[in-house]
Amino acid sequence: MSQDRRTAIVAGVLFIVATTASLLGRVVLLDPILKEGTDILAKVGANQNQVAAGALFGLVGFFTCAGIAIALYPVLRRYSEGLALGAVGLRIIEGVLYSIGAIAVLSMLTLSREFVGAGAPASSHLQASGALLMTVRSWAGMAGTLAFYPAGLLYYIVFYRSRLIPRWLSGWGIVAVMMGFAASILVVFQIITPMTTPQIVLNLPIFLQEMVLAVWLIARGFSPSALASLRGSE
Repeated sequence: MSQDRRTAIVAGVLFIVATTASLLGRVVLLDPILKEGTDILAKVGANQNQVAAGALFGLVGFFTCAGIAIALYPVLRRYSEGLALGAVGLRIIEGVLYSIGAIAVLSMLTLSREFVGAGAPASSHLQASGALLMTVRSWAGMAGTLAFYPAGLLYYIVFYRSRLIPRWLSGWGIVAVMMGFAASILVVFQIITPMTTPQIVLNLPIFLQEMVLAVWLIARGFSPSALASLRGSE
């Protein structure tokens, strides 16, 4: 098996791991507990293991996000080193921002333990601190998406130009990341609400595209003709 084939498989697996871990961490484990309300710390305290697991799954997903661009870099840099390096930098920034959100969640575990034994005046102060951590989590996640979509756009442009994957698949990725980025901008300006139907609909194409891309990379790899054409021009 060639190095390029191994790179394609590793990148495909990382796409699946990143998506699966992020969905498990946020949608399955954290969102049912961390919905808006005045009793968040109480709910966190009553579900500490679930919250800790959700944060850890999130961290796995976030680190894997950076790993995707790093894994693709050796191949993509042959076609456009600047775009490939830009994608790596942005996905590392994305992972750092998402990790800040996960650390905020883990910090709420500490607050929840203090909350359980605190009196009324102290508990009010702790609730305010918990609300602040929730805000940090929310905006760190939003900032992370604003790094993710441009990073995706950079490596899909390289894919499209190089024909390493079919153009219908890379073109789909370009359109999908632009839709997702538009959704994030709408959330920032409070035109739509996070995790509501409009945002989900606008992000569905990139979710589907990345899963199709992952399967393609694992099953088919990069186009041999595209790789051969580069070798022939060197």
